[in-house]
Amino acid sequence: MPFISKDWRSPGEEWVKTEEGWEKKKILECGRRFASLQQENLDARRQKCIAEVNSRRSWEKRFSTSMHLTVKERRKDMEEDEKRIRALQPHCHITIKCTKEIAGFNGLSDAFKRLDFRSAVHDVRRFNYICKLLDLLISHKLTTLSGCAQKVLFNMLEEVAYQVSASQQNIHLLNKLLRQVQMMIDCACWGRPLGSSQLWENHLATINRILAIANRIQIREPGEEVFPKLENMPEECVREVLLRLADHKDLEASAQACAVMSRLCDEQRIWRELCRFHFTPHQIAAVLSQQPAANRPHITDWQLAYHKLRKSFGLREEYAEMIQLCRNCRCLFWKSIGHPCIADSDPEFQGKLEDVDKNSLHVPIPPQAFLKFFSL
Repeated sequence: MPFISKDWRSPGEEWVKTEEGWEKKKILECGRRFASLQQENLDARRQKCIAEVNSRRSWEKRFSTSMHLTVKERRKDMEEDEKRIRALQPHCHITIKCTKEIAGFNGLSDAFKRLDFRSAVHDVRRFNYICKLLDLLISHKLTTLSGCAQKVLFNMLEEVAYQVSASQQNIHLLNKLLRQVQMMIDCACWGRPLGSSQLWENHLATINRILAIANRIQIREPGEEVFPKLENMPEECVREVLLRLADHKDLEASAQACAVMSRLCDEQRIWRELCRFHFTPHQIAAVLSQQPAANRPHITDWQLAYHKLRKSFGLREEYAEMIQLCRNCRCLFWKSIGHPCIADSDPEFQGKLEDVDKNSLHVPIPPQAFLKFFSL
């Protein structure tokens, strides 16, 4: 007998046809609502600033008499904005462990959409994190991704190209990703990569657009009206800039920019601080102990030591912002935006967490660990 009645296990999904293909309605609405909320908040802030500038004199007169009332109103407005943002925070619930009762499945494409990765590319704090994810996916997992995940990945790569073109920064990251994509296309054989011919025609069209964007990127020098420029700054300031670089490739490229930076990049202090940033004192001591005893107490070649440490232990990965995992509700979210946690809405649950360290409830997820949540 056929099963005619309504399936009680799940109400099913509603799909909407868009320019990019069929999308789940609930995911599409979440992204659009969050994007519209961001634009609405931006417009509201602009209008508020204009109104405050126009009525600055009258506001100063009222400030002396009703200062406390104004502070309360501003706090109330900020609380209302926070509540509205909290209601539409990009987040993604995941299944960490499957049981007999719960057979969960985490979709990579849905996670990218729910966490709003395409918009996050334009945030300088999250750019390197997303580029590392793209690097791992393109170099190791692209041939096994579903067609929907491939489409989302190439759309993210296109957003990276637009961001690099607009900011004129991190061009080396874009070139690295494009080289990996080109190698994947050249090495394609029967059965790989996954997807229909029509799907890959769309992918190739997207890749050609990305290549066109990359070929149009030109580094523009500051105009003559910009002063001071980097070459006009004292050596002390240039040295402080170099001390904040976390990649030896950036130091090597800086040494080719001008004679002052070339001389500063040869200083032992630059490489010593770079070693202390990436490696622990125990690791540094282990490598320095391998030097000949005659040279050990006198002068340490920190540049040589750095490259030995890099080959032995690898470099430390540092990101301004990472995806966080909430232990309470098994939810992935961006730290700066937050997420609607069960602990915030359930008083009984809050009572259980009184003696728990709040910082331990949110676990940072590196790019490699993020991909382990999905069946790739």
